[in-house]
Amino acid sequence: MKKLINKPEDVVREELEGLALAYPDIVKVHFEPDFVYRADAPVKGQVAIVSGGGSGHEPMHGGLVGVGMLSAACPGQVFTSPTPDQMLEATMMVDGGAGVLHIVKNYTGDVMNFEMAADMARDEGIKVLSILIDDDAAVKDSTWTAGRRGVGTTVLAEKICGAAAEKGYSLEKVADLCRKVNINGRSMGMALTSCTTPMAGKPTFDLPEDEMEIGIGIHGEPGRKRMKLKTADEITEMLALGVIEDQAYTRTIREWDEGQGDWVDVKLVDPPLKAGDQVLAFVNNMGGSAAIELPIIYRKLHEICEKKGLKIVRNLIGAYITSLEMQGCSITLLKMDDELIKLWDAPVKTIGMRWGM
Repeated sequence: MKKLINKPEDVVREELEGLALAYPDIVKVHFEPDFVYRADAPVKGQVAIVSGGGSGHEPMHGGLVGVGMLSAACPGQVFTSPTPDQMLEATMMVDGGAGVLHIVKNYTGDVMNFEMAADMARDEGIKVLSILIDDDAAVKDSTWTAGRRGVGTTVLAEKICGAAAEKGYSLEKVADLCRKVNINGRSMGMALTSCTTPMAGKPTFDLPEDEMEIGIGIHGEPGRKRMKLKTADEITEMLALGVIEDQAYTRTIREWDEGQGDWVDVKLVDPPLKAGDQVLAFVNNMGGSAAIELPIIYRKLHEICEKKGLKIVRNLIGAYITSLEMQGCSITLLKMDDELIKLWDAPVKTIGMRWGM
């Protein structure tokens, strides 16, 4: 293992210390429990947005805290869910009186801990709603989830919902918007190599030099299939068609119902993409691929979308939801409308994403 670290057990804390020193105008860091929050938090009268998950996926989530995006982010240890006390303290820190939205990726530990934190925050008098992101079209279930994993659409939801909060949307409207983004976003990723967590000191899984895996998860979870290495165009086609041709996905999830004062089962259906749809095309670096490679993927993705009758109206290309140093990429397509386009274009200032300011 070769990494720019000191002691493996100090990686997350030292990263947080570095963020606080490098970007004091954007974020502050609270320790014990650990979380990153907006430098100007709490923003009175504005809905706050909190997310989080295991470290190792930077810049998500701590690098996406700031004006126009997240109010706070809770980092767990590498590939390990943060704890309910982190989530509770972050929620209390950023609550500006208009309520707090938790954006939760569909991983068992994240779901369980955020649910506990939301219940505890309500006991403190804070209004909290939670929306689950489960956009990974590669799998129905995985070793880490019950249902599809939460991946690339998480980044898009955090940007769009953050813009809505800045514009004064109510908590209920921001939650509805987040749900809308989730059901209209689909993703699929692939890996050329494994990654190595600092504490383990060895690759998460074995992937021979002449092989790749399609549908891999952001923690190295198994994908759809392993095969011999293909060209960039062939890889892009497999990922893009996996997303575009994904059929309507129906599932039941738990959401908090303010009227009933309890968690209830909600049935959601993700409509498939169809010719004529406008989309945001997101090509994501899994962490270890050279920047020169991503436009090659986007080039083919653009061609495929045109052939399928999809109009790319916005794009995002870069490393936003990574898996340490894993070589590979993911593709996310989000169906857009006028509201989503306006919110996507709104100003944002975070460590990992900024424009318009």
